[in-house]
Amino acid sequence: MKTVEVVVLIILILALALLITVGFEHIMPSTAVRPPAEFYLYATYNPYKLREYTVMSPEAVTAIVWDFRGLDTLFETSVFYLALIAGLALTRRLLSERAEKPGHGLSLIVKTVTRITAPMIIVVGASIALHGHLTPGGGFQGGSVIAVLPMVIIVVFSVSFLIMRGFTTSKMIIMRSLGLFGIGLTAIALFLVSLIQGTHAYVFQNMIKPDAQTSMPIYIAGALISGTLWFFNLFEMFAVAAGFSIAFIVLMLARTLQVEER
Repeated sequence: MKTVEVVVLIILILALALLITVGFEHIMPSTAVRPPAEFYLYATYNPYKLREYTVMSPEAVTAIVWDFRGLDTLFETSVFYLALIAGLALTRRLLSERAEKPGHGLSLIVKTVTRITAPMIIVVGASIALHGHLTPGGGFQGGSVIAVLPMVIIVVFSVSFLIMRGFTTSKMIIMRSLGLFGIGLTAIALFLVSLIQGTHAYVFQNMIKPDAQTSMPIYIAGALISGTLWFFNLFEMFAVAAGFSIAFIVLMLARTLQVEER
């Protein structure tokens, strides 16, 4: 880079820094809570004053993601699913070529530690997902944690080791599809119940509404599940874990085939 260009770049950086410093108060967003956000925070767990609008979930983020803006989340999940299917269509050659010889992997110590920590990873991921309506987390985060396990197995053992034990892309696609089906079924559960009972309910309805008195269960065996939120997180956990696992398997198969072709 020429000296003139360096000088111009430094001047631009200093000018931008000065502009940000001087106009800091004007460019920063207001600290006041906007009316929609105030309502969401007030209604997430408020059966006392907003019984017909509450989500019955103390975790506001999950309440917003799967209830207040649930349709947006459903479409985002569908886009993720379609992108995965498109990726598999482009890499179908890899899925038909499996390495038959298992790789050597890493040392015995690392393999032993992996076998011990594997169930721990699953438990932690499930806990994050199934408590997502109570504490920070949710189905996507929990599924992402669980997806770490096949990635670790691939690195420590080999991709062939994973496939030979039944973790094939076809099974993961089924698991992913069942997860998405569960999300869709939960979204229309109350609507289907209302059709059977001859009452009124909405798609993606969770708790009762002023003109729709059918409600999802709030508690199961005394445990707060917040209606649809627990089921959404459960099915999202399976869908995300399967989706990322497919991506890891395909990427490692591609690398394995490249090595073999060399």
